[in-house]
Amino acid sequence: MMSTQKARELHSMGPNTGSGRTLKRTGSFKRSQKGFTLIELIVVFTLIGILVGLALPQYQTGTRRAREAVLKENLYVMRTLINQYYTDKMKYPASLQTLVDEGYLREIPVDPITKSSETWIEIPEILNQEDMLSGMEVPGIVDLHSGSERTALDGTVFSTW
Repeated sequence: MMSTQKARELHSMGPNTGSGRTLKRTGSFKRSQKGFTLIELIVVFTLIGILVGLALPQYQTGTRRAREAVLKENLYVMRTLINQYYTDKMKYPASLQTLVDEGYLREIPVDPITKSSETWIEIPEILNQEDMLSGMEVPGIVDLHSGSERTALDGTVFSTW
């Protein structure tokens, strides 16, 4: 088995070395200082930048998709509660606050797009002549939409959901 020193020696029979002369490597290839070279750091930071550049749009789309899913769920639950209120009382609630006051909701949910619970668009019930003659003065809400005019990922406006 060869020692480390002998493994470093090169035997060459080339024209400029004479026959059988041993060449030794100089210390120029040895790393005498610890740490990273500038090129290694540049390569690492470039790779990190590329990965962040690829991941950031996916993250932003994911959070937007999550907000849209929360909005759909909130609209579904509140529309279901409006219908449940109508089934129980045979009239539509006067406002979303009525659903809270009657115990159908704990609180009015926050619209995840506008980040406010005050921006819901309440669609009022259309009263016919019988309702007007019977003394019903305040129309109830039959539907609601988000108050945001922004566009969803599928291209529709949130206020039309």
